Amino acid sequence: MIKIWIILALIFPFSVFSQNVPIPAPPQLGSESYLLMDFLTGHVIAESSPDEILEPASLTKLMTAYAAFKALEQGQISLDDQVYVSEKAWRTDGSRMFIEVGTYVSVEDLFRGMIIQSGNDASVALAEHVAGSEEAFAGLMNQYAQLLGMSSSSFRNSTGLPDVDHYTTARDTANLTRAIIAEFPSYYSWYSERDFTYNEITQPNRNSLLWRDSSVDGLKTGYTNAAGYCLVTSAQRSDMRLISVVMGADSPEARATDSQALLNYGFRFYETHKLYSKGEDVTTARVWKGDPGSVAMGITEDLYLTIPRGSYDSLSVLIDMEPELIAPLQINSAIGHIRISLDGEQVSEVPLVTLYEVLDAGLWVQIKDQVMLWAQ
Repeated sequence: MIKIWIILALIFPFSVFSQNVPIPAPPQLGSESYLLMDFLTGHVIAESSPDEILEPASLTKLMTAYAAFKALEQGQISLDDQVYVSEKAWRTDGSRMFIEVGTYVSVEDLFRGMIIQSGNDASVALAEHVAGSEEAFAGLMNQYAQLLGMSSSSFRNSTGLPDVDHYTTARDTANLTRAIIAEFPSYYSWYSERDFTYNEITQPNRNSLLWRDSSVDGLKTGYTNAAGYCLVTSAQRSDMRLISVVMGADSPEARATDSQALLNYGFRFYETHKLYSKGEDVTTARVWKGDPGSVAMGITEDLYLTIPRGSYDSLSVLIDMEPELIAPLQINSAIGHIRISLDGEQVSEVPLVTLYEVLDAGLWVQIKDQVMLWAQ
């Protein structure tokens, strides 16, 4: 393999004086499990017992929303649908939107009643409308969990009411939250609404950080005796968005305080940079027997990196590529890797691909290039 160091002043302003920038350790919190993740990169900035199996309480409604958003996206339901309120939905224990049995409620109102008011009755009514029954909807939730790689999660209902086979982890929940924000930006704004009125009853959003921190715009609280107090939060400051998950806190104040401490730590001591864009010409290589005789190479997705604040100058990039490229080459042919290191430690690796097709050259060029290859 040919190893080529790429040093581009406009992209990586290397300095011979660059060195690792010291930052403090993440805060030590009292919650049973927590995780702080950068939204764009999925990089975990801080964690404690992130894979511990725990009851999610009403954090469950993040998956309920995700599955119902998918039904909206696929045209299976619409926001204007009028949903008949079953006796089961009306009788559901716990927090309520106060829908009435035998009446009709719009899908949009059910979404807002579930997301803002954490209504268990709204969750069940929405589940029944999407899948016919809450049990069938739980099966749908588990299918989406598998597709999202949530290998440590199992759902048995749409509400988060206790069940021995109903559980998740902070890591799985962070990945689910990341998917909601990425896939459904037009619905995400519901998570930032501070209150919702239905049936002449106004209830506030239980996420107290919506009032304390202007950068916070979601997402969901949860509580049962077994689960403790839980909170999933997302916040954006400048171009950086973070996701925090706190599970098993001792009180509503503790879950808010722990979440705020995580967010403040991440924003203060880390930054996320876009290193390369999808389709950007990263480097060029000769193509033997090809027309044209060279090809631009790049990546198939934007490359972002989350690093300690102030350490950008310590980044380096190494390109490993095939020693000889011979036509024909298809577009997006994998011909090597881009490896990013921070202070000598590799922190990212992505495939390097051709950005366009290279056809066979004419006979004379092929003969000439073959002779040159033999002579090497």
